[in-house]
Amino acid sequence: MPDFFFDRFVLYEKDFSQFANEAHKVVRRKGGSIDNVKQVDFRGGNAANTAAALARLGATVTPIIETDDFGFSLLKRFLEPYGVDMTHVKTKGKTAITTALEFHQNGGKVNLMLRDLGSLARFGPENLTEKDYQLLATADYVCVFNWAGTREHGTELAETVFRYVKSDGKGKTYYDTADPTPNKSRVPTLIKRVLYKDYVDILSLNENEAIQYATYISPKQTENLRKQHKKPENLALECAATLAQHFTSRIDLHTTAYSATFNKNKKPQITPSFKVRVLRATGAGDAWNAGNIYGDAQSLPDKARLTIANAVAAYYISSPKAAHPTLNELKNFIKTHSN
Repeated sequence: MPDFFFDRFVLYEKDFSQFANEAHKVVRRKGGSIDNVKQVDFRGGNAANTAAALARLGATVTPIIETDDFGFSLLKRFLEPYGVDMTHVKTKGKTAITTALEFHQNGGKVNLMLRDLGSLARFGPENLTEKDYQLLATADYVCVFNWAGTREHGTELAETVFRYVKSDGKGKTYYDTADPTPNKSRVPTLIKRVLYKDYVDILSLNENEAIQYATYISPKQTENLRKQHKKPENLALECAATLAQHFTSRIDLHTTAYSATFNKNKKPQITPSFKVRVLRATGAGDAWNAGNIYGDAQSLPDKARLTIANAVAAYYISSPKAAHPTLNELKNFIKTHSN
């Protein structure tokens, strides 16, 4: 739970400064078009994307999402072919929509996402039904995503759901907040009411998120680390280690260069990313989360689990069709891309 977006990818084959120059020319002539820009409509949202990737690996997945009839028809189109259970999707809300602008930048790809949050902004515990709670109690993993998008009740949602699972459920709790910047004024409350508690078994972060949370937890230490480490991936490694000392959760960090796992008072395990041709930037973290959850469910050692997660992400970002791998496709990918 709880997010699904109808995504439109705008694939601009130049860098951002060239886009800005072209856009400025259009604005100066009072409007017009920039032609020959490839665009693709696709499924979006951390929860929906992770659900799709997990289902492709053979997991039984049930998303808890609120949208409208249009959004539900899209979700059915995107997820039902993979066997995803749609019985907990509500249709009394409004579809969330993202336009993702992707640019070539510094040898890679970056994305700029323009979002209409729809019903997601107001999604909270009151949106959960008795049947939803029954599902939470029996699930092997309960995963909450996109705290930043659940603008009004995100902290209450995570607190309520994870606390319920810990008291009445049997499964593990998995949390990926997404970039907290859009909701940064509420980050201290999230940390106090959720991250400092023992509600979250696994906290998944990218480098930006690790650095931001470490800045709130230990600002002086993080500032000193910034002076020592100029590359974000190096700084993120130190920041994730800091978080592991303050939170009871296992910290799982994914970056473009490597992924790592941190348990308090244990040496971190680090695994390099697969080197592939990157065809997209959006959705890589969701694919990584799916691989990470799958590997955890198989009780794999840390490095093997991280390798699985890295492989699922690498397969996705290098797939011409933006496809997630089946288990057999994943095995073949790892065989052909291992050193």
